[in-house]
Amino acid sequence: MHEANPQRDGMSRRAVLAAGLTAGAALALGAGAPSAVAGTGGAADWFAAPARSVRPRFRWWWPDGLVDPDEIAREIDQIADAGFGGVEIAAVHHSIKDKSVLDTAHHGWGSRPWRDGVEAALRRAARRGLTVDLTLGPSWPVAVPGLTPDDDAAAKELAYGRAPLTGGSTYQGPVPPPVHAAAAGVTRQQLLAVQAARVEPAHSTRKETGLDPDSVQDLTATVTDGSLTWTAPEGGDWVLISYWVRGSGQQPESGPHSAPAAYAVDHFSPAGTTAVTSYWQDHLLTPSLRRLLRAAGGSLFEDSVELETDGLTWTPLLPEAFEKHTGRPLLPYLPALVLDNSNQVFAFEAQFTRQIRHDFWETVSGLFNRNHLTALRDWAHTLGMTLRSQPYGLQTDAIASAALLDIPEGESLGFKNLDDYRCLAGGRDMAGRRVLSCEAGAYNGSAYSTTWDRFLRTMGGAYAAGVNQTVVHGFSYATAPGVNWPGFAAFSPYNGTAGYGESWGPRQPTWRHVQDISGYLGRVHQVLQSGTARADVAVFRQTGYTATGIGASWFTATGVPLGWTHQFLSGPLLDLSSATVSDGRLAPDGPAYKALFVEGDFFYGSTPTLAVEDARKILALAEAGLPVVLFGAFDQALTPGVPDQGETDRLRDLLARLLTLPHVVRITDKAAVGDALAGLGVSADVRHATASTLLNAHRVTADADFYYLCNGKHAETVKPPVAAIDHDVTLRRTHGGRTVPYLLDPWTGEAVRLARYTEDGADIILRVTLQPGQTTIVALGRPGLFGDRHGSSTHAEATDADAVLFTERGLTLRARTAGTWTTRLSRGRTATTRTPAVPAPITPARWELEVEDWYPGPDATRTDHVRRGVTLETLRPWSQIPELADSAGIGRYRTTVTLPAGWTSSHGAELELGQVSDTFRVSVNGRRLPAADRLHPVVDLGPILRRGENTLEIEVATPLINRLRVAQPPVFGGVARQDHGLVGPVRLVPYVQAAVR
Repeated sequence: MHEANPQRDGMSRRAVLAAGLTAGAALALGAGAPSAVAGTGGAADWFAAPARSVRPRFRWWWPDGLVDPDEIAREIDQIADAGFGGVEIAAVHHSIKDKSVLDTAHHGWGSRPWRDGVEAALRRAARRGLTVDLTLGPSWPVAVPGLTPDDDAAAKELAYGRAPLTGGSTYQGPVPPPVHAAAAGVTRQQLLAVQAARVEPAHSTRKETGLDPDSVQDLTATVTDGSLTWTAPEGGDWVLISYWVRGSGQQPESGPHSAPAAYAVDHFSPAGTTAVTSYWQDHLLTPSLRRLLRAAGGSLFEDSVELETDGLTWTPLLPEAFEKHTGRPLLPYLPALVLDNSNQVFAFEAQFTRQIRHDFWETVSGLFNRNHLTALRDWAHTLGMTLRSQPYGLQTDAIASAALLDIPEGESLGFKNLDDYRCLAGGRDMAGRRVLSCEAGAYNGSAYSTTWDRFLRTMGGAYAAGVNQTVVHGFSYATAPGVNWPGFAAFSPYNGTAGYGESWGPRQPTWRHVQDISGYLGRVHQVLQSGTARADVAVFRQTGYTATGIGASWFTATGVPLGWTHQFLSGPLLDLSSATVSDGRLAPDGPAYKALFVEGDFFYGSTPTLAVEDARKILALAEAGLPVVLFGAFDQALTPGVPDQGETDRLRDLLARLLTLPHVVRITDKAAVGDALAGLGVSADVRHATASTLLNAHRVTADADFYYLCNGKHAETVKPPVAAIDHDVTLRRTHGGRTVPYLLDPWTGEAVRLARYTEDGADIILRVTLQPGQTTIVALGRPGLFGDRHGSSTHAEATDADAVLFTERGLTLRARTAGTWTTRLSRGRTATTRTPAVPAPITPARWELEVEDWYPGPDATRTDHVRRGVTLETLRPWSQIPELADSAGIGRYRTTVTLPAGWTSSHGAELELGQVSDTFRVSVNGRRLPAADRLHPVVDLGPILRRGENTLEIEVATPLINRLRVAQPPVFGGVARQDHGLVGPVRLVPYVQAAVR
């Protein structure tokens, strides 16, 4: 994400460029989240009105270049008006089975109409203060139109052939051909090598044929005119193995997208990257597009690396790169590496095989990170843009990749749990990057039935794990040939049924309330992009894969429920300049880890492994004062790769030296991790006495500690569901001087001084009550930081009333019943407060429901609204109201409640909505209230109520699915009718407030 660079005249570079491009329109791009909360008055504004640069973004799906520039400008306006900060233009049209209607020769990706659409988007985005991201190629993986599978720059595979032989028999004939035919369009294949190996049944598994590594013979030189003759030695069975290099023939997902067709590039060679950049330079980057990109361009984007092949992903550079990396030739190891539809084919002895595969994929990882990601990132910078990428999908070090990228990205659909995000967060934070993005809210089969409730529950935990930018999946362009109401959708129909993700936008009834959602997300991002992230422990990962669902043995299951936070590091991160130790902290100016935790490699049988160089770096960190916990038999550790002569001994010598240090502990029982950390004097920044589903993220700025708290879970599939929590939580202050807690409400933008808490040295202890999925943000900063005027006022440490809060009257008690209440104050005094009678809770008996029912209009992009009125004696979902059983749209519920003559300005009430789906807004006596927490639908009506009659109105918007079930039964008829609307129970719960004296 680009930062605005202040100029002498106070205008950013982007503002200057945009002013010239948009006929004087002001560019409202924020400079990004500040590293500190600056100013008293500004702090509240900083949170309440987050900058465009931190607001959520949309993945914007286009049917290639079949778009109208005027419609493009309209959709940018719709997205901007809804409070979002940018878009990512992606050519995705899985829903269109007849690709001929898209006419790629005239409207394909990269065509003149596509470029016109992109320019229209950038021009309008510059006026509206949005940024526009562009995918590096048509769909994914990265591909180039006009490239052929046979070209040097195209993606390659290593195919294999095999022929069995018994000992003493002779093979005479053509070299065994590949077991799989080449993909369409592949016309050339090159023989890399032919080998013979003796079968070793002791090394065989259910899927892999065991081989004797010492028996491998290279027969390549004996091949003549494509044939060979070879006699197997007597004894045992043998196999001939041939290796063929050829193009994979992979095209971008759901193509064709262009004319000529595009083919995936080699992601490991400079040639593949050059093919991408040269195509952009020669075919796409017109002078006007370059200018617009500098005004409103954000990132070039690459989706997850989904290279598909029947064989082994390959590049011709691998043999040389492998030998340079390991000092050993690659070809003798090839039998243990070849793949057949992602399955291993041959194996040597198990440990040796694991070491070979580790060395191979480590080499591949280096090529990918160096020749692909780094090269594309540097090129993006020449355009004034950044590179955002999902650096996983292969067996490469995604943790190291995240440290190289401007913006690493994960995804809620592909990531199995929160540890997948923590891998990328470790790379981001060790490299001093700011943003970890997420492709958010894709759910299989949930098109037009996704609720924002579900989206928020998904993202709540992701933010705790390090995510701080959301790319919502997604916003579909309005229309395409042959589509049905409510318009073109990228993934619906998908194989004839409801598809992935959602098509948000004005076609959705909930768009009426989407500013509440975008405001909430923007405020969460604002906090989580501020200052620096802090994590308690770094977990060292010998193999830096992500999108695997594999976590840390103790921290994931036990530590996180007690408040611990962790991130994952891999070997290359220890080479970064941040990898220093000060006051016992690793990367003290960044995540400031308090300890390093090392355990066996989960990806290689949990074997205790360390590379010698990594062991040497860890020893140096420990000698500098970093506490280290080793879990497992590290006194007998092995190298992850094939060891050189004496390398294992050198490794064990380094570890023996490491284990002599006083702040290094080795344990063999997972349950001993917590005690080991305590013995080293290491404790978490967030603590609670019992295990809880509370998740947290900690950010530190120059002025405050920010704690994001979420009642979530490790993975969405975990059972049972999360329950409500209500317990004390201890938060550590990192700032000296007088520090007080604030509660930041991301729904309303309000920052209020908390009135009840306990201080214990550097700790603040407060009560946290959260419903499932609900979040809150606590800031620990100086008095007055957010504009409050309470100074060093006395606060409450305990009370038997319902709540204590600061109001304009000072410290104020709130109670739902009459009584005499005792409050223990921070200065040692106990106050007694009496409250008068309070009306009993009121359950409205009758509701008038006016429904704006949405129907297909005269064409695919227009909607008819039919108004219906229903009187309800009992609240129930629309699906159970005969007149509304298949309805979708917007409902306005109205009722009247009468408050007694004794109602005074000291009285107020909370409105409990109970079950409500999906989005809602509340009005009282014609006054619309601020946005309310979607996951805890309780609204404090405060002083708005008056004695006598009060009119309550709850406006509820639903997804479209129930209407689509009957409007398009072939696609959506298989989806069960869903329960939406205001279900309740709804209660008005009065309270009274009194000053604590």
